[in-house]
Amino acid sequence: MFAFLVHIHTGPDDPNKATLGCLVAATAAQAGHDTALFLAGDGVRLLDPSVTASLEGQGTGRLDDHLAALAAADGRIFVSGTSARARGFDDALLAGHPAEFAMPDRLVALASGAATVLCY
Repeated sequence: MFAFLVHIHTGPDDPNKATLGCLVAATAAQAGHDTALFLAGDGVRLLDPSVTASLEGQGTGRLDDHLAALAAADGRIFVSGTSARARGFDDALLAGHPAEFAMPDRLVALASGAATVLCY
């Protein structure tokens, strides 16, 4: 299982919190920890290409940089399929990311197996 699970349910309306969660996930992965990022609720919008390319937090960096760093360090992204569908997204949302759709039971399994769970 993963050492770190970062669960983000905050969307681009709060760029500081959303990018902070991604920064922490990327930092954990770059430090060599097995890291999973789970996006749910409005957090699924963080993979929308228009959001990914433009979102930047104040002092928390650019979303696209954090997602690239997470991918380069072999971090995994899980996206709530239910949340994505409710917001009009399909499989195209996952393109270009080490990501897969997952349901709540996967989030529960990831959380129960992780050494550390952080939520944003």
